[in-house]
Amino acid sequence: MSENQNIEYKSSWHDDYLDWICGFANAQGGKIYFGKNNDGKVVGLKNSHELSEKIPNKIRNSMGITAEVNLLDEDGKTYIEIVVQPYSVPISIRGRYFYRSGSVKHELTGAALNEFLLKKVGQTWDNMPEERATIADIDENTIKKYLRKAETGGRLPDTDGLTTEELLEKLRLSENGILKRAAIVLFGKDPGKFYPNTFVKIGKFEDDDFTIRFQEVEEGNVIEVLEKVLRTLDYKFLIKNISFEGMNRIETLEYPVPALREMLFNALIHRNYMGAPTQLRVYDNKLQLWNHGTLPVGITLDKLSKSHSSFPRNPILAEACFKGSYIDSWGSGIMKIVNSCKVAGLPAPTLEEDMGGFMVKLFKDRFSKEQLERLGLNDRQMKAVEYIKTKGKITNAEYQEINNVSKRTATNDLSELVEQHKLLNNKGFGAGSYYELIIGQ
Repeated sequence: MSENQNIEYKSSWHDDYLDWICGFANAQGGKIYFGKNNDGKVVGLKNSHELSEKIPNKIRNSMGITAEVNLLDEDGKTYIEIVVQPYSVPISIRGRYFYRSGSVKHELTGAALNEFLLKKVGQTWDNMPEERATIADIDENTIKKYLRKAETGGRLPDTDGLTTEELLEKLRLSENGILKRAAIVLFGKDPGKFYPNTFVKIGKFEDDDFTIRFQEVEEGNVIEVLEKVLRTLDYKFLIKNISFEGMNRIETLEYPVPALREMLFNALIHRNYMGAPTQLRVYDNKLQLWNHGTLPVGITLDKLSKSHSSFPRNPILAEACFKGSYIDSWGSGIMKIVNSCKVAGLPAPTLEEDMGGFMVKLFKDRFSKEQLERLGLNDRQMKAVEYIKTKGKITNAEYQEINNVSKRTATNDLSELVEQHKLLNNKGFGAGSYYELIIGQ
């Protein structure tokens, strides 16, 4: 069995490996084997009998917990198995907190540590009271927008005649007259006064990732920021495609609005508000949104684009947005983004965990180098696509010439581009046959 969330192999023992035991205790628990190589093969452990007696005391003295320590034997080679149970309270070692994620041990610091400690005591950031805020910090215009939207979905009955205070209590955004953080983020006049990184940064970048052509910052509560960012993208950052239906001129953004809206709302609802601001980068051929906060335990990148349960980082905020009909159903946001791109004829978006956050990328050009590499095209095929983008078409003979290959190789490569990757159409017959890009599919 290979290493995973609950299994770790070490060929020898060092006291630093107590950090790994701490990580398992703070996560889902698991087993650590000492005297096995990375493939799980027993290689034996020196002083295993002595260590099997000392390790339990080291664990207890350094972390105040107990773990099952077993001395095992295989083909005359001894090794140690340590079984660590998950703990409902935070476990530290020398004042530091570690966490097991996948097959990696992370030290928790800063915003990640704050979030972890809250979770261990059954709390979330958005559910905490904000003692500094009063009802005067709530924006009544945003409340009115929210109620109009909620009325269309029918998920928030019996709101007629409610005061703002009563509505906030109904939405669990306040308790005993004290506003919660979720209330400030969703309805606040100036959330940045309380939490400095609630804004969204938007930048237009060159392909080198460093050169910024221009940038904007949008501030406000969740509902305001969503509207402001979409408006700014429309006016300043994105190109509009123009088409006609009869005498009517139709303008559409280069990326589908439903996908942009879902990306933004998912980011604003699920972000770690104790971390860095949400960042939106726009390039000539792609757009990417980065949000501070890693995926919940049990959710992988593969599962996100399929039907899955929702584990909102900010459940009070998410529930209020659901009742307000801003989100249709929990756990479906990523699937909506994927489907919107598919309907628009764009490449599938990519999902990544990066720098302690989560990133979604949308792509405009299905024939870009990045997209062709994702499809697994070989260098000859990529050169041919670039040739067609310049010349408009390519023949089998031209393919042979630019790649210095036989007719058989050219035919096989081109057939793959037509049948497997569905990037090219084969037009004409015999000597007049040629290939061109499939546009708009």
